[in-house]
Amino acid sequence: MAIATWTGNAARSVAEPYKKNLFLQSLSEEDHDDSGIPASDSKEGDSSHRRERDKDRIECLENGVNSWTDYSKVQYHPKTLYELKGSWADVNKFDDYGIGRDVIAEGSHAEEMNERLRFFIEECDHIQGIQFIVDDSGGFSSVAVEYLENIADEYANTPVLLYNVRDPVSHALPINQRGLITRALHDAVSFSKLASFSKLMVPVGLPSLRSNLSPLLHVKDEKLFYSSAIYAAAIHSISVPFRLEPLRPSTNSTYASGALEIGEIVHLLAGQARQNPVTILDLAMPAPSFTEENNRGAILKYLNPLTPEIGEDDEDPYAVESVTVHGALHSGCNRALISQVKNSICAEYEGRSIKLKFLHLSMFLCPLPIPLPFPSIFTSRVGRHGELLEHEFEGGEPKGSLDVESVPIAARLRSSKAILPFIETRYMNLHKYGLARGSRGDELLRDWGFGREEVEDMGENMSRMLLALDPLSEEASSDSD
Repeated sequence: MAIATWTGNAARSVAEPYKKNLFLQSLSEEDHDDSGIPASDSKEGDSSHRRERDKDRIECLENGVNSWTDYSKVQYHPKTLYELKGSWADVNKFDDYGIGRDVIAEGSHAEEMNERLRFFIEECDHIQGIQFIVDDSGGFSSVAVEYLENIADEYANTPVLLYNVRDPVSHALPINQRGLITRALHDAVSFSKLASFSKLMVPVGLPSLRSNLSPLLHVKDEKLFYSSAIYAAAIHSISVPFRLEPLRPSTNSTYASGALEIGEIVHLLAGQARQNPVTILDLAMPAPSFTEENNRGAILKYLNPLTPEIGEDDEDPYAVESVTVHGALHSGCNRALISQVKNSICAEYEGRSIKLKFLHLSMFLCPLPIPLPFPSIFTSRVGRHGELLEHEFEGGEPKGSLDVESVPIAARLRSSKAILPFIETRYMNLHKYGLARGSRGDELLRDWGFGREEVEDMGENMSRMLLALDPLSEEASSDSD
């Protein structure tokens, strides 16, 4: 029997290897130089040459960051990174819940990822909990759900604090009706499933950082390098209490106060009389100084939400908040004492007509460092140590790590009914496109592997969240009936 074989020409296509940018090249030089100073810098000798070199590194990052590996300085453990190999050709197409669910179901991805987590957990003497960050705008949402479900099964008593983070670009609206329905259902399904496997969820990601943050920041929404720096600073700051050394009741510290473990913050915000697992994140960067003329809670006035689609909570007597302040300034470049920060913020809360149900305050003298490769996002009014200068230079270039060494920062997690619009939008979209008679998303949900009963369970899950926050909620009540 004759076997037909290929008789045509064969062409070989080889992609160019990814080239390191100037910043990554300089890191490699430092690794090979025992002194820790790049060889080229040691030859140049003086600081002026090093500054020029740093300017070149910053310029290459400002104009040429394509992925997080372009600016990462972290030396990762070999078991830290895991790649979903051969799953898609274009990451921009990995954009809905069903695609990620199909990928994680193939092969042994889930088992291999769980094995890597188990390796690190076995190295721990004590586990506070797990902080989990996921971009839930696309297929990684369902990958995270599978991972979190396994964590819940294997580490049932370990609390999970989940940050679901989106960049401004992901908020762009689809161009057709099918795309709008797919996006609405993805957001509803993703939210419900992720919430069911985490003890506390913190949605992060505004449609625009340029228009919603402090005027002291110069942010370009189209640059993910910028938004990732701001979100990372907020998550770093809110997690400072987890890294503080707990003090004995009789001990006072002039350096830090308010240590908490992950389980304690979860119980504080989600385990009170009103069960609410969804929390709002606010940020003030840089935080203002505690000067004589504005020393009553000025930091709180500068806090801006990083959680989208929220309402007002000025009249919520059941609100619970955890505030973290580190590196606060008193005047000029002088650091405020722990007692000054505490007295000022407590005075602001005491002055409110509607009091909180509970407040936890964590303070830390160390400010947020601004190292290279942090992006140049500060206006000319921000000084070298994050102090606010009297005048802003017109037409001044945004400042980065060469001009700003550190900034004081405040971050807040708050559990309040202000999160209602966020949950209501997802509940109503699930009901409209997935549960209502003749809904146009019914086939799509089946393609994603969801039966009618599972979709109804998601709706009931969100209904309970709404009822916990607002017992008079019409949408939640109608679903429960």
